[in-house]
Amino acid sequence: MTPRIPLRPLTRILEARRKGENPDAIERENLRLRHEAERDKMRQRAESRLLLMAFCFLAAFATVGFRMTSLAAAEAEEPRIATSASAILNTRADIVDRDGRVLATNLITNSLYAHPHEIIDVPSTVSGLARIFPDLDADWLERQFTADRRFIWLRRNISPEQEQMVHDLGEPGLLFGPREMRLYPNGSIAAHILGGAGFGQEAVNAAEVIGVAGVEAQFDAELRDPARDGAALQLSLDLPVQAAVEEVLAGGMAIMNARGATAVLMNVHTGEVRAMASLPDFDPNSRPRPLTEGDAADSPLFNRALQGVYELGSVFKIFTVAQAMELGLINASTMIDTTAPLRLAGFSINDFHDYGATQSVTDVIVHSSNVGTARIASMIGAERQQAFLQDLGLLEPTTLEMIEAPTGRPIVPARWGELSTATISYGHGVSSSPLHLAAAYATIANGGTRVVPTLLRQDGPQNGPRLISEQTSSALSDMMRAVVTEGTASFGEVAGYAVGGKTGSADKPNPQGGYYEDRVLATFASVFPADDPEYALIVTMDEPEIVALGETRRTAGWTAVPVAAEIIRRVAPLMGMRPEIEPLVDTQLSNASQ
Repeated sequence: MTPRIPLRPLTRILEARRKGENPDAIERENLRLRHEAERDKMRQRAESRLLLMAFCFLAAFATVGFRMTSLAAAEAEEPRIATSASAILNTRADIVDRDGRVLATNLITNSLYAHPHEIIDVPSTVSGLARIFPDLDADWLERQFTADRRFIWLRRNISPEQEQMVHDLGEPGLLFGPREMRLYPNGSIAAHILGGAGFGQEAVNAAEVIGVAGVEAQFDAELRDPARDGAALQLSLDLPVQAAVEEVLAGGMAIMNARGATAVLMNVHTGEVRAMASLPDFDPNSRPRPLTEGDAADSPLFNRALQGVYELGSVFKIFTVAQAMELGLINASTMIDTTAPLRLAGFSINDFHDYGATQSVTDVIVHSSNVGTARIASMIGAERQQAFLQDLGLLEPTTLEMIEAPTGRPIVPARWGELSTATISYGHGVSSSPLHLAAAYATIANGGTRVVPTLLRQDGPQNGPRLISEQTSSALSDMMRAVVTEGTASFGEVAGYAVGGKTGSADKPNPQGGYYEDRVLATFASVFPADDPEYALIVTMDEPEIVALGETRRTAGWTAVPVAAEIIRRVAPLMGMRPEIEPLVDTQLSNASQ
């Protein structure tokens, strides 16, 4: 601190008196100097404050400028209402096919809501919204906007074009809330498998996306798990194969005038479902409401492959022969009494055609003899028959990774007696789904080891418990091949792929009792290539009917078989299967010998 100078310093006062000067002049001079020093000090202090204030103003203006620049570069958003402290989880993993093609993903969109008390021009707003969204009723909108309400949901999600048109209305009471929605870029392809998704918890700024059916519901927790870190759920489906199956099936359904149709394509070794289709279908992007009355099968939401439980007819005959061969009761050439009718417990069992009093086991399959199959079943007995079908998985719901799987519960007789044993041997008396049938045929064709269907991609064969020997499996494949080359599935031949299979045409049960005479469930259960099966394909058509050669045809050989053949023709190359073409020299020799 600078020492304060006295106004009347003694030494100077004494000196001034000695010289005869006025001492008061010294005091006035010192006072002037003191005032000048105070003035300079205050000036410095003011300058420092002004400098600090200038710096603060500069920093503030810089901050505002930066913020304005950021806002100008950002996308414009409507003001948002504050949500609860707990944020809504809206992240959902993608679903892809076996090769990584997207089946389900997320799309950032907006919802539309209104604050009626902030709407300035109600009539203009109502007419504008009714023009943009034709499904919104103008009278309803006017009632909502004029009522004592502060919030109204108008649309859960809107397109960018619709958002812009709402913006152009210039109404401050119409607001937008960002959210994720589930998008299925392939439309109706694999609709029943994917199922669909909807909104759970909702706020104006976010919405929880939850699965409502199919794998979306089955794997809902996994798809919403943040620990997945965005990893997609990979299915066993092959998107191009699935699309081809659906296209061919839809064409066949139209040609055959069928009420519905379904197809299942499965790898016989891994159990992987490469394609599964059910018609009619739907677009999961705009999933329809479930039926509240009538037959569930009339709804496009009904999955005929999984939930459709039917008496599938003669396709069951291969299981009867498989079990009898495995038990050592018969072989492929064993002669069976096929004299018709076979009377059993007061009922008569007949064949569609009379092929003679005796037939070999192979011919029983090729000609699809009910009588012959029933006689073979009588050798097996009810208890052993039931146990074998149980082992094949035909008497219990499948474990397919879909929330609807438990609903596809097979129907079995309350009393499994002698008559049931006979009728079940050729596919009547037990009801199961086409998916059940695909898994059972896969087990029969792959060398005899049990497989269960799966929608998840597998790394290798399942290697389940052995149900039949490789020798029996090979003999059955030969029989199924003969069905195509010599029997009821002649329209199933596909050059280069050696298709084998078994037809089944079952009269549909009448709810009033008995069976319809003119309504059939036609099924073709096939494997290919028959010499070393890789895939099982099940095609089932509900009430098909076609006029051919001047007659109305409903059986599987005329309806389901040609559709299955076209599917195989289309999808086999897509799955990397090369046709086996006879060498040209062999063809020439064969032609020369004719």
